Amino acid sequence: MSEVSMLIGGRDVAASNGAVYERLDPVTGVIASRAPAATLADADAGVEAAAAAFPAWAVLKPTERRARLLKAADLMDAHAERFIEAGVAETGAKPNWLGFNVHLAANMLREAAAMTTQIDGSVIPTDTPGNMALAMRQPCGVVLGIAPWNAPVILGTRAVAMPLACGNTVVLKASEACPAMHRMIGTVLQEAGLGDGVVNVVTNAPEDAAAIVERLIAHPAVRRVNFTGSTHVGRIIAMHAAKHLKPALLELGGKAPVIVREDADLDAAASAIAFGAFFNQGQICMSTERVIVHRAVAAALIEKLADKARALVAAPPTDASAALGALVSAQAAERVAALIDDARAQGARIITSGETKGAVMQPVIVDGVRAEMKLYAEESFAPVLTVQRVDNDEEAIRVANDSEFGLSAAIFSSDIARALELAKRVESGICHINGPTVHDEAQMPFGGVKSSGYGRFGSKASIAEFTDLRWITIQTGERHYPI
Repeated sequence: MSEVSMLIGGRDVAASNGAVYERLDPVTGVIASRAPAATLADADAGVEAAAAAFPAWAVLKPTERRARLLKAADLMDAHAERFIEAGVAETGAKPNWLGFNVHLAANMLREAAAMTTQIDGSVIPTDTPGNMALAMRQPCGVVLGIAPWNAPVILGTRAVAMPLACGNTVVLKASEACPAMHRMIGTVLQEAGLGDGVVNVVTNAPEDAAAIVERLIAHPAVRRVNFTGSTHVGRIIAMHAAKHLKPALLELGGKAPVIVREDADLDAAASAIAFGAFFNQGQICMSTERVIVHRAVAAALIEKLADKARALVAAPPTDASAALGALVSAQAAERVAALIDDARAQGARIITSGETKGAVMQPVIVDGVRAEMKLYAEESFAPVLTVQRVDNDEEAIRVANDSEFGLSAAIFSSDIARALELAKRVESGICHINGPTVHDEAQMPFGGVKSSGYGRFGSKASIAEFTDLRWITIQTGERHYPI
């Protein structure tokens, strides 16, 4: 079991009233971690520590910020086994997924480090004689990052890396499902010497989440908010941010489609779809949930997908022989089983069993999904793949866009020019041609459209999210005034 403390002002801190909560292992039910249940006063303390650290961090030389972030990246790699051990217990994920989390998160820190000298501005032509007009980007202040449990190290690190590179200080509100992992991110950054209060980590009990988040957003020192999580919660975050006139970057739910044209390489498509649908038990915002396949090749593709699904066995994450681990909770499995039962009752064909035991769920392929079924529109966030047959490209685009979500998508075709034209018409922030919907790199602009959120994480794209663009002029000559 991990005993967790909050990180506030460079110190290990308990809740001001001594309250704690316990996160249970989703498979075994034993205590995975015990963490402080922050009070509203603790939330304020986290923000105030970040605000106190901001002036010094904001003026630190960019090369020095870079050096400290690079040291943090190396430390993160060095602590990989600790992250994995905590993550298996807290989230039920497989060690390979958690190891990839650490690897990509460390690279996010390295990419952020490279950006410290790329936060530039411009000279703007002006009609005013003897005047120089500048557009300058400056740190905005304290940034609140709210991260989820499903890609705990990647998304927890992403919530703070570029804000730090831009000269801001941060408060990371840890997920209730993985407080130990999110606190470890703070530990790594603190050990790297960023400075007391530059990074603060607040943990809270699930029943207190709404009040803690509202308090954090409302604090006058918080100038930006970023959130990764469900669309339902994202709307609440957006409303609180709007109330206080604070820009928010939201990366929310998804129901990623893969369009498979009649000229596609079906083996390549099946491999990418199986990976995208079932890796980490389908608990990735980019996970493939919908296959939209030309009727002429549908039967052949389904057969290939079924073979792959049957070969991917889910088991407790400590079972090294199994490719897949557990869902985040038994309740998550029950919710998805109800979606599948609804589809079955309305005539859908269940290709693979989807047998569920507690939080462990076997991969499911559901053929013949229609709009009246709940599974058609609702995000499953589980190892569930639906199949819909179409007769042409126009129908494929219509079905792909018939969703409130728009995060990731993919198209498989041997006609790259045609696939590119279709990609431009898919309503998503991300679209891959002949590749899986699950794909992330630290330097890429990452985010969605529609109910999948707005704004972009990732390297240069996020500089605008975490800085203030200011217009500054210098009058170098005599100026004429009309009065």
